Amino acid sequence: MIKTTIYQNHAGQYTGFTCTGHAGFAVRGDDIVCAAVSVLVINTLNAIEAFTADAYNARTNPDSGLIDIRFQHPAGHDGKLLLDTMVLGLQNIQEQYGTDYSRLTFEEV
Repeated sequence: MIKTTIYQNHAGQYTGFTCTGHAGFAVRGDDIVCAAVSVLVINTLNAIEAFTADAYNARTNPDSGLIDIRFQHPAGHDGKLLLDTMVLGLQNIQEQYGTDYSRLTFEEV
């Protein structure tokens, strides 16, 4: 299962997120759930880097599927919009395929 946790401060601003695991929907190379989540997460990071001034620290581990992002300051307007879009996509995947393959949670930090 892919577990994605979105971190927000007490004001509801995005402070980062962690995505880890493998969906297990199908065999490696044919797993559409894993591919969908990967595209959403990686494209969001690429867009944040290309289109915003939001600075972040990243940790990754391809073996565990880990992508851990922590913003140096809460995400700005454009970063928030990009993250809202990622969250919407992840929610749709969870609704479509169920929580056995992808689970999205929110945590106040």
